[in-house]
Amino acid sequence: MNKHRWLSVCLIVLLSGLYGLAAVRAQQSPPQKSKQDEKKTAGEKQDPQIIPGGITINVSLPITVMDSKTGRFITDLKQADFQILEDKVPQSILNFTSISLDDTPVDIAVLLDTSNSAKPKLKFEKDSAISFLQTVLRPRKDRALFVSFDSQVELHQDFTDRIDLLSRAIDKVVARGETRMYDAIYQVCEEKMVNTAGKRNAMVILTDGEDTISERTLGEAINIALKSNTIIFVISTKAGGFFGVQMGTVDSKEDKDLKKLAEDTGGRAFFTSAVIELEKSFTTVARELRSQYLVAYSPSNEKYDGKFREIEVRLPGRKDVKVRTRKGYIALPPR
Repeated sequence: MNKHRWLSVCLIVLLSGLYGLAAVRAQQSPPQKSKQDEKKTAGEKQDPQIIPGGITINVSLPITVMDSKTGRFITDLKQADFQILEDKVPQSILNFTSISLDDTPVDIAVLLDTSNSAKPKLKFEKDSAISFLQTVLRPRKDRALFVSFDSQVELHQDFTDRIDLLSRAIDKVVARGETRMYDAIYQVCEEKMVNTAGKRNAMVILTDGEDTISERTLGEAINIALKSNTIIFVISTKAGGFFGVQMGTVDSKEDKDLKKLAEDTGGRAFFTSAVIELEKSFTTVARELRSQYLVAYSPSNEKYDGKFREIEVRLPGRKDVKVRTRKGYIALPPR
């Protein structure tokens, strides 16, 4: 073989190898997208999720209406008296129930602050919590659980309608450690307060001060309560008075946080300074849970865009009332 022929053969072999390698890589590489396809994919990622047929899970609102002058609960209103707005857009009411005339069951989570700072008042708080449960629980219909929070969050009694089991669990707790309130709220809402149609969720938190070591934040605690449709009532015993400790000014940052926690979820915050006030606070919560309206609507905005939807409840024909419900919800797709 002369020199020129040998070079030609080598060149053919080299080109054949390169061609084969390119073909293999082409088979392994994903197909290239056109600019039109890329725009379409980007658009799909940016568009909020829309479930076929629209939102199928109704928004349920426990609503409290009070006389603005006397504070008396008003329980004789009709569906036509109410107007519901979501992000300022009127919504159509699908279901309306007056709780005072209904047997809708309620699940109640009682959370007790057992940190070291609560030690001087723990006995009074225990007695009041037991008295509250004796007043509000209806056998074979309502249920309650009991959780303490200090440096740890501990479930002492799961949901039951038996007062004896709840009382025994409450009596056994002791004060120790720091305050992990937001973690307790988040854990109980996530694990226990299932958002079920035909049932109401309420949480009563008895605490003497601010959260000190939670990993969760105030905002996260509020969001999980809204997601699980849980009304939060907070009873703060920080004000000194009878208990003689932690004299503080109501409307401090900690007090404002407690108010926000309660009011954003449709509940109330109470600031007590004596045993009699503690008992009155529990009595008011019990009365309110029996004096609400339960209203449901299907949002006209059918997109699950992960955004917060603001809710407003109006009574156009009544100027003498104060209306309280949760501030809104986050539009997330159902799991």
